[in-house]
Amino acid sequence: MVLAAGVTLVLQARQATMEEAEKRSAVAAQAFAHAPGTAAAMESADPTAHLQPRAEEARKEAGLDYLVAFSPTGIRWTHPDPKLIGKRVPGGYGPALAGRTVTSTSSSAFGRAVDTTVPVRDPRGTVVGLVAAGIKVQRTNEWALQRLPLLIGSAAGALVIGVGGTALVSRRLRRQTHGLDPAEMARMYDHHDAVLHAVREGVLIIDRDGRLVLVNDEARRLLGLPDDAERRRVTELGLEADMAALLASGRAATDEVHPAGERMLAVNIRPTAPYGGPQGTAVTLRDTTELQALTGRAEVAQRRLKLLYDAGMRIGSTLDIARTARELAAVAVPRFADVASVELLEPVLRGEEPDGGPGPMRRLAVCGVPEDSAVYRVGERIRFAPGSPVAEGIAAARPVLVPDLRAEHGWRAGDPADTQRILDNGIRCLIAVPLRARGAVLGLASFWRAGTSEPFGAEDLSFAEELAARAAVSIDNARRYTREHATTITLQRSLLPRALPSQSALEVAHRYLPAQAGVGGDWFDLIPLPGARVALVVGDVVGHGLHAAATMGRLRTAVLNFSALDLPPDELLGHLDELVSHIDTDEAGPEWTEDAVPPLPHAPYRPPPGPPAGPGDGDGPDGSPPAEPLDESLVGDSGTGITGATCLYAIYDPVGGCVTLARAGHPGPAVIRPDGTVSFPDVPVAPPLGLGGGLPVETTDLVLPEGSRLVLYTDGLVEDRDRDIDTGLDLLHRTLAAGPHRDPEETCAAVLDAMLPEHPSDDIALLVARTKLLDPDRVAQWDVPSDPAAVGSIRSACMRTLESWGLAEAGFTTELILSELITNAIRYGAQPIRVRLLYDRALICEVSDGTSASPHLRRATTTDEGGRGLFLVAQFAQRWGTRYTPGGKVIWTEQSLDGLRPPGGPGDDGIDTLLDQWDEPAL
Repeated sequence: MVLAAGVTLVLQARQATMEEAEKRSAVAAQAFAHAPGTAAAMESADPTAHLQPRAEEARKEAGLDYLVAFSPTGIRWTHPDPKLIGKRVPGGYGPALAGRTVTSTSSSAFGRAVDTTVPVRDPRGTVVGLVAAGIKVQRTNEWALQRLPLLIGSAAGALVIGVGGTALVSRRLRRQTHGLDPAEMARMYDHHDAVLHAVREGVLIIDRDGRLVLVNDEARRLLGLPDDAERRRVTELGLEADMAALLASGRAATDEVHPAGERMLAVNIRPTAPYGGPQGTAVTLRDTTELQALTGRAEVAQRRLKLLYDAGMRIGSTLDIARTARELAAVAVPRFADVASVELLEPVLRGEEPDGGPGPMRRLAVCGVPEDSAVYRVGERIRFAPGSPVAEGIAAARPVLVPDLRAEHGWRAGDPADTQRILDNGIRCLIAVPLRARGAVLGLASFWRAGTSEPFGAEDLSFAEELAARAAVSIDNARRYTREHATTITLQRSLLPRALPSQSALEVAHRYLPAQAGVGGDWFDLIPLPGARVALVVGDVVGHGLHAAATMGRLRTAVLNFSALDLPPDELLGHLDELVSHIDTDEAGPEWTEDAVPPLPHAPYRPPPGPPAGPGDGDGPDGSPPAEPLDESLVGDSGTGITGATCLYAIYDPVGGCVTLARAGHPGPAVIRPDGTVSFPDVPVAPPLGLGGGLPVETTDLVLPEGSRLVLYTDGLVEDRDRDIDTGLDLLHRTLAAGPHRDPEETCAAVLDAMLPEHPSDDIALLVARTKLLDPDRVAQWDVPSDPAAVGSIRSACMRTLESWGLAEAGFTTELILSELITNAIRYGAQPIRVRLLYDRALICEVSDGTSASPHLRRATTTDEGGRGLFLVAQFAQRWGTRYTPGGKVIWTEQSLDGLRPPGGPGDDGIDTLLDQWDEPAL
């Protein structure tokens, strides 16, 4: 091997020198060919004069044997031997003349050489000459010979080391084998191997320190020893305590029976020292288990107990009906059956009580075969043929065992084609168990075994019934959860706005996503206000369930009612805080008890509290265990108040683009300006509703350019169990900044795509509003002096404005309304008095003054000289009201532009209707 390695190294060295020569010649030839001036020299009148000195200099520096430049016709221009200049180059150089670089080993004037020929091109790409650089093969051999002493010395050293090592190993081996020759060692090894692998009796050798020296395969199997058992103490091998103590004791033993796992072993122990071996013990083991059949049944029982335990842990992990069915099928396969399927009655899937009669079922789970190979796929409707064993078992609510499906003609008669497919797949045995809970059949669990498995027996039937009973309780809990969840969702959606009202101040988009577990108390609203203004509301009630949803409805109704009073945001939240405080105080009072309320007639029986019922002591006629309590997230805690609710209230005025905001414990809004800049305005935060304690609520006024977007949201969007609020706000900022020109709908979609958690634990309400400004040409305003004579000029100016707006037909009604409101402001109000007309979806007339005294509508008696003007205003206007400002009040009216004449207005029979309000003598 050493000699072969030396020869190989020599050959590799020679090959390396040849490769080095090729690389050196190629580099030299290309460098000279591409050197500046080479192509020009070849095209000159005397190429030799220009190229010969340079070629010789380059040849010597590169260590070449020759560097020749020659013409395309083969005439040399340069050569180390000047006598050969001007003569033709031998050999073919056609590939190089075609423009390729050619490296080869060929004959030359110097003998065989490694040669590289490179074409030289002019700027037009034409080959004007060639350059050949070469190194003699003899020189490469000399290079290889220079390395030969080192290689031979290395090989000789390796050979000496190998021979010496072999001698040392041989000497040590003979000493350890006591001079045995190879034949004797081979014979001893054969006997040793037979003991280790062929003997069907366990053999162990243990030294005096209690370490395992030798163990055969049978002993490993009987004792369950690990692969690395040798050289370890027998007390560290995980054996039974009695067995480990016996083996470590070193005492003699004859046919002593000891347990080892699930086996009973006869142990024999003898010392090894008297027979020439080192001090220790030799142990033999025999499997003496005589009741193997009984042991097998014990194993089956143990596996079933383990399976029932696993079923209790895995089935019913969630309150989802389909997932619970899949968990039941997954538990049964392959530890109990080869194939398992679960079908449920359709009312159960909807969360309804089963009607008790036979009906179609839907398959929710199949396990053990690919879904596309199953007779009925998941989601398909199944109806069992009357008279079949399965149908009879469902009707009688009892399990059915079919030991041989091939011989069951009633089962095959209902659906011959599909049942034949089952038999073709090798299925031979079936157990069908109705899923019963609280005396009602919810569905069916079917367990199948193929022909390669042991057929089901009577014990399997009872086990399947117990397994199905455990799963039925979880399925019934999931059914009840589905019913309660649907009820809660229905209540919550009925309390949320189904559609936002029409208005022209904002372009609005919204999203509402309930939490996965239960429903919460998040809400949003858009409320049109007088003066073309719009209120935006987002709120959140802490908690989940019916109580939170109902509380949300109460708060939303309260906000709508307070908004009808046209209160500013700070006053509205103050009133809402007071209302929540009163509600919390009322709900914190003494609760009604069952003793204080007489029982209703025919009320269902409620068992007294006590320890949970055991198996067979349930509340159903079938003795099934009682249903587990429902998740409190469905109904919440009806005994608690609503403290912890938050709210953000904003009013936007499209006339000046001003938005006024106030918040009580709620996250602040985000503002996206038309240039794409995103900011979170600093809106002073008040305590959550019910915790304000009468503290004032502060507001913030923002002036937004047209096209700005106002983003309102609840904390479920930016905060989650896996994400703190700072991280959520930063992600929201980046998401909003990434789409500066999105419309509200696109903004909502982008925000939810980027921020929606995989499993939302809280509701999410999102409201995006893009601002609009009312056209300045549709706003008119006048200052009114405190002189009754000024009423006429103001009225005339208003009429001219209406004519410019194309609303001349509304002039009579508007003139009557303005005359009454301006006159009242001059007579009973104080400066400044202003009149403003707004042309929006309706015609809005506003008269403001500096007093806070509000007029009240009343019916004047026949003897009163006044008091009828406001009554006329109420009759002619579609709506009217009073709005208080920091400097006084505003009395406003709205007139519908549909037909320009509200019902009961002037014209037709409107005047007659009004005049009928008073007796003719009184007029």
